[in-house]
This record gives sequence, structure tokens and C-alpha cells, in this order.
Amino acid sequence: MSGLRPLLSLCALLLASPATAELILSSAPRDSREVEEQIYKPIAEFLSKTIGEKVSFRWGDNFLIYQSEMRKGNYDITLDGPHLVGWRMAKLGHAPLVKFPGSLEFVVIVKKDQEKVKALKDMAGRSVCALPPPNLATLTVMSEFGNPSRQPHLIGVQAFADTYKGVVSGQCVGGILQAKLYFNLDKDAKAAKVIFDTKPLPNQAFTVSPRVTAEMRDKMVQAWLSPEGMAASQKLLDAFKVPKLVAASADEYRGLERLVANEFGFE
Repeated sequence: MSGLRPLLSLCALLLASPATAELILSSAPRDSREVEEQIYKPIAEFLSKTIGEKVSFRWGDNFLIYQSEMRKGNYDITLDGPHLVGWRMAKLGHAPLVKFPGSLEFVVIVKKDQEKVKALKDMAGRSVCALPPPNLATLTVMSEFGNPSRQPHLIGVQAFADTYKGVVSGQCVGGILQAKLYFNLDKDAKAAKVIFDTKPLPNQAFTVSPRVTAEMRDKMVQAWLSPEGMAASQKLLDAFKVPKLVAASADEYRGLERLVANEFGFE
């Protein structure tokens, strides 16, 4: 019996210890490892000092890897779009802490002289240039088509600017892109027109996993919104061309997981 006591004590210690020695920060990959480390490492270091626990940034490499790791629950602090925020809340118990201000709105456009397509329903069966799912803009528009056999034919592009070029050049009948970007791209040429506007969605947000305690969450929000927190996040704000971070609430993201309900791995 005496020989079992050290073993039992060790087991108790292991059970009481956190499952991971550090918290992992990640974001939907949009650039190279070098660029994203310059953006997110200062945030990870700032959060480490704030909560007294090690926070490390892990680059997603590509979106397939990022999605896989995210779905497995391997990220503790994550920044991405409202559809994935809603999914993590519903499936992984994440909570949103801070977000970019403002809303996200998308449009469907066609060429200015297009006469056959006057409304979104007219895009059924026609070609549409768009970023591949699970891009938020694409998922938001495609969710408007209840019948899968009556959806537009998706032609994948690499960037929203390619969507606009695809429509203007005649590569696609329609295109899906951010509203603000469309108006900037078309303000001089006046070569396209909008046939559909989506409803506004909350902006991108940082969420945290259940491994981040309520006390840690409170500290993180307060510190993140302080001048020191904004300074640590400045490269991120510059990259996304937003002025600051603001507090996020769960209510504004709840239910948005419906946008990825038909995507592989998000059922």
C-alpha cells in the first residue's frame, strides 16, 4: 500500500495540472508565417503578461490546416469571421471577447449592361466569381438559395479584387464581394451594378476556449481595450485598416453557425 501512495500523489498532481502548459493563439491564415508572426507575437506576449500564463502564437499555414486544428479545439484564442465565431461558441464552448468595430456587408454585382439578371434569384444556374467556402461573403449569399439545384455555379478566385475583374471582363455573370471594396473598385469605372445586398453581420472577433478561465477573460478584455493593449495590437489594426478593438458580446454572434452548417467538418 505504501508503494502506491507516491503513484497516487503523482496522479492527483497530474489531474490538478492544466491539460496544456500554454495557451495557443491563432488566426485564419492570410499571409506568410513571417508577416503573421510580426502581427500576432506582440499580442501573445501582451496577453501572457496580462494573465500570467504563457500564450504562444501558432501560424495556421493554410486554411485547411487552420480549419482542422480549430475544429479539434487546438486553439485557445482565435481571430476570424462571425460564422466561425458562432460555430466555436455552439460546438466548442468558446466566448467572444473583443472584435473589430463596425459590421460586415456584402454585395452581388453584375456588369452595368447586364439585362437578364436583375435580382439574386436570376443568378440561379449562372456563373458567379467568389472566394471559395467557408469564406463568409460566399456562404452568406449562397445561404439565400434554399434549393441546392438552383444555386449559382461558383468560380473560385483568390481575392475580392479578382471577383470584380471577373465580372467586368465577362469571366463570370455575377460576383460576390465586400460592399465597401466594391464601391472603391467601381467608383471611377462605373462598370458594374449591385443586384443584392446582404444584411449586416458583426465583424471579426477574438474568441477564447473554456481553458481560459472567467477571471482570465475579464483581465484580457480590460487590458486589450487599454492604451497598452491597443499598442500591442497596432500591427493587427493596421493590417485590417480598423482604428481599434471594442468589446464583443455573445448575443451578436449566436446562431451564425448556420452559415457553415452544410460545410464539411462543420456539421
